[in-house]
Amino acid sequence: MSSPEPSPAPHATPHPALAALTIGAIGVVFGDIGTSPLYAFREALGQSGKDGIDASEILGVLSLALWSLILVVTIKYVVFLMRADNQGEGGVLALAALARRALGKRSMIALILGAAGASLFYGDAIITPALSVLSAMEGLRTIPNAAHIFDERTVRVLTIAILIGLFLIQARGTAHVSRLFGPVCIVWFLSIGGLGIWHIADEPSIARVVWPGYAVSFMASHGTIGLFVLGAVFLTVTGAEALTADMGHFGRLPIRIGWFVLVFPALILNYLGQGAFALATLETATAAGKPFANTDWFFLMAPDALRPWLVVLAGAATVIASQAVITGAFSLTQQAIQLGLLPRLRIRQTSAAFAGQIYLPAVNWLLLIGVLVLVIQFKTSSAMAAAYGIAVTGTMVVTTCLAYIVARHRWNWSRPLALAVILPFLTLDLIFFGANILRVVEGGWVPLVIAAAIGLLIQTWVRGRGIVSDFEKRQAIPLADLAAALERRPPERVPGTAVFLTGNATAAPGALLHNLKHNKVLHQRNLVVSIRTTDRPIVAEEQRATIEKIDDAFTRIVLTYGFMETPDVPSDLGLDALGDRRADEAMRTSYFIGRNTLKPEAEKGMPPWQDRLFMFLQRNASDPTDFLRIPPGKVLELGEQVTV
Repeated sequence: MSSPEPSPAPHATPHPALAALTIGAIGVVFGDIGTSPLYAFREALGQSGKDGIDASEILGVLSLALWSLILVVTIKYVVFLMRADNQGEGGVLALAALARRALGKRSMIALILGAAGASLFYGDAIITPALSVLSAMEGLRTIPNAAHIFDERTVRVLTIAILIGLFLIQARGTAHVSRLFGPVCIVWFLSIGGLGIWHIADEPSIARVVWPGYAVSFMASHGTIGLFVLGAVFLTVTGAEALTADMGHFGRLPIRIGWFVLVFPALILNYLGQGAFALATLETATAAGKPFANTDWFFLMAPDALRPWLVVLAGAATVIASQAVITGAFSLTQQAIQLGLLPRLRIRQTSAAFAGQIYLPAVNWLLLIGVLVLVIQFKTSSAMAAAYGIAVTGTMVVTTCLAYIVARHRWNWSRPLALAVILPFLTLDLIFFGANILRVVEGGWVPLVIAAAIGLLIQTWVRGRGIVSDFEKRQAIPLADLAAALERRPPERVPGTAVFLTGNATAAPGALLHNLKHNKVLHQRNLVVSIRTTDRPIVAEEQRATIEKIDDAFTRIVLTYGFMETPDVPSDLGLDALGDRRADEAMRTSYFIGRNTLKPEAEKGMPPWQDRLFMFLQRNASDPTDFLRIPPGKVLELGEQVTV
């Protein structure tokens, strides 16, 4: 058995840098899971109380919540899955890339799993901002004498205004604002932990729920209702995927320190406090002969005088959690584009100092539309909570399957060992997934529809690209053969450099053949350039360009990028690599790109409706000159008709 490959570890970072990374991780990585106390316990207890709530149900729900945090987040993600990184990068697509490398020619299953995980993530990215901000704004209704001012409609209007503002600022970048994320979230976790301690003192015996027997007894005695409760309990661990997805930004050690030192204790204390508060309220209601009703336990824990400030702090925390998910959607989309799963989209850098801070206008506005539709359609956070778990549990199932592939084929674990480690995690994921599937009719269909739509786009794009690639291969002429033929019968030569961009550097690009056929000229220097994306997140500069001289007229260059990088062809071609630094060289360089015209045909290829969808994606993909950072005034596009 071999151990995982070493990744860029933060262990060697100086203590000040480690502290800064830990604070940054607290502000970004834990925003989603850190705001779960706003609604998770309330929703889970509400599912258990269809026929009234007693003390055993409060204890059982609380025990399920605590053990979910221990088993799913702490043991599965923090302890185990954070070891499965791709050169320091985590997340479902990074793990899929690692699994594809491990499987070699059998990598299709890893690609399918990665695409499925990415599709499900977009459902999560739409629901998280809507649910978290709406639940925070609903806290306004718990402020004494304010319920009549902040009715449901007013709360929705405020939520919509905050969300629109959040998405509007994405184009400006969040580098300056993000410096506040860590300190604000530290205050948030200290506050919710403090509230928990205050109410634990009212009912110290609440600590007994750490014994898992309460959770087991609850599930055994509640039948189908127990599964609905388990689906709601899963809300306590939503956001766990961010722990691995953001490893590349902060490193493994800062995330683990943030979890064990602050976040995990604060969450445990707050849930215990909510449970103690609910028990004390139940005892008071029983003694007074009054009915006990499930309520907004989180906000009611705070004294009346402090509750407005808690609402403001909760609003800030949920905006930060939403920002983290939006940024994650941008990053995931960039990875998907680089891996060939989605068409090119316009990507803008919002920071000169940090390459990872990007903005994708199309993704931003589509997310905003989806978020607003959810807020308007579901109206309350309780109604929306049912839609949350399915996307997250589905992504967790995919992540666990990919982790098995990595452990078995990358780390060379034996099959019994890999199954012994992974199977308990997979069983737990499937139980949660099954529990959430029961809530499909309550709103769980929303993330499934979103994931299915994204999955269809990915499948259509990958299949359509494959058809076009097969056509180009059938028409291809080996570049070496063309160079030899042109050497025997040379065409007219013109000064300057021609850069022909192609997906297959061994074959003569179609744009080159069309240029010879129609213009009947050949440039003095011809660079046949191919862009390749590896299954590694970043490629070292010295490994960027592979250069092979065919003859005096032709040079083959392969530019290799990691799936976290954005191509910059003019810069990375590097005239220095070719031994020519003439100042006017850039002015005498022309870029040729093949752009084929697509034509649908019902008799072959994809079904007609899918042909039209692929053509729509192709037409609306960002201009390759923009994506590859080529000066638009120096590009010529040549192509032919391709039947799909």
